[in-house]
This record gives sequence, structure tokens and C-alpha cells, in this order.
Amino acid sequence: MDLGIAGKTALVLGASQGIGRAIAETLAEEGANVVLAARSADALQDIASSLTEKHGITATPVAVDLTDPGAVEALCTRISEEFKPDMLVNNAGGPPPSPSTGVSTEVWQSSTQMMLFSIVRITEAALGAMKERGWGRIVAIGSSGVVQPIPNLAVSNTIRGAVAGFCKSLSAEVAADGITVNMILPGKIDTARLGRLDAARAEREGKTVEAVRTEAQAVLPIKRYGQPEEFAKVAVFLLSDAAGYVTGQITRVDGGMIRSI
Repeated sequence: MDLGIAGKTALVLGASQGIGRAIAETLAEEGANVVLAARSADALQDIASSLTEKHGITATPVAVDLTDPGAVEALCTRISEEFKPDMLVNNAGGPPPSPSTGVSTEVWQSSTQMMLFSIVRITEAALGAMKERGWGRIVAIGSSGVVQPIPNLAVSNTIRGAVAGFCKSLSAEVAADGITVNMILPGKIDTARLGRLDAARAEREGKTVEAVRTEAQAVLPIKRYGQPEEFAKVAVFLLSDAAGYVTGQITRVDGGMIRSI
């Protein structure tokens, strides 16, 4: 299938590791140019050099901390004036594990800034060029907690639910401009983030990390954790020309973990 994205430009947030990096690599394999954004400048430079060498595309590293409003505004200026992406992957990190109460105001504020406010501003900055071209693709990386709240991840469940509402609202507003907006929910994807969550659960329950992983995989219908590359292929399809009639949707890539219809 020709995805129709060769030569187009994608801005990928959280591109230095895990799901974000896998999406950037899959986009580059399809011939798309990528702007790689994350906090680690050194890691981004290495990834950019590798993608350019392997695929002959343009890869631009941009260091940004999504918890810093000033840094986000500087990135937004570059997005609207310089990068003008055709595709946007809104992929923000997650907050530390926590219950619903007893969480400090600082954690709520920094998490909301990183996971919601920054995403809204960056999306607004990218929309101008997309509307001018009459074509654009926006994908937000959410969490299964949007559909089925995850125990001890109350802050994440709350804020990612807000992002889902933003995406659904925006999808109707820009559909006539040729822009699609979708959200993808990862289940147990084997990333560093999942490793940290497994370690936190192991400590709470007095178990080894290996025992926690074994138990978690046993209850999945597919009986294993997903790989970032598997998730990335779904994301890149939704970012492609081939998915032009798919918008306002929440797609689960979770190995059947969420049991509801």
C-alpha cells in the first residue's frame, strides 16, 4: 500500500525513546522527513543522524521540555514559521504513579502543562500550514486509562481523558479542511515507561519485576507485551493519505487488554 507520505514532514514529540522513537523511525522508512522533539538533545542528534543515513530523509532534532511554557512557545514559533509539518504526533510523557487524592499541586500543574496545555498550543501552531495545504494528520498518543482507568495512575487517567475530549472536539472543527485528528491508546507496550510502572508495582506488592511482568502478560488475551514497532505501524497508517476518511476516532493497540466493546 502506498501511504502517500513520502516527502511530507512529520513533527514527532517524545521522539527520543519508546513509542515516539518507533513512530519516527517508521515514518522515515516510508520516506517522510521528521522533526524530532524531546528533552534530550544528544539522543535526538544521534537518532536524527541515523535516520538520515539509513533512509535518506531530512531529520531535524529539536530539544524541548514540555513542562516549560517558554520552551513550548519557542517551539510553536518554529512550527508555524519554519517546520510547517504535514503530520503531528502529540506524544507527551506520563506523570508518576499516584492515587486520586493526596497528589501535590505541583504534580498536577506540571503534568497538566506537559500533557495538555503544551499539546493544545503545539497543535494550534501546526494547524495553520495544514489548513493552507488542505491536508493534515494529527495523532495523539493516549493511554488505555482513557477508556478503563488504570489503578494508581489517577493523574494520567484524568489528563489523558481531557486530551481525548480536545481531539474529538477538534476533529469536527477541521475535518472540512482535509485534516484528520485521531487518538491511539497503547496497552502494555514494552517501553521504558512500562518498565518503570512494573517496577513501581513490584515495590508496592513486594514482588520481583519479573513476577509482575509474568502476571501482567498472563491476563492479556495475546499473552505478551506489544512492541513499539507494532504500535508505530498503526500510528503511521493514521498519519497517512490512506486514512483520509478516519477522523475523531480512538483506536486501541492493546492486545485485547480492554475487554469492553
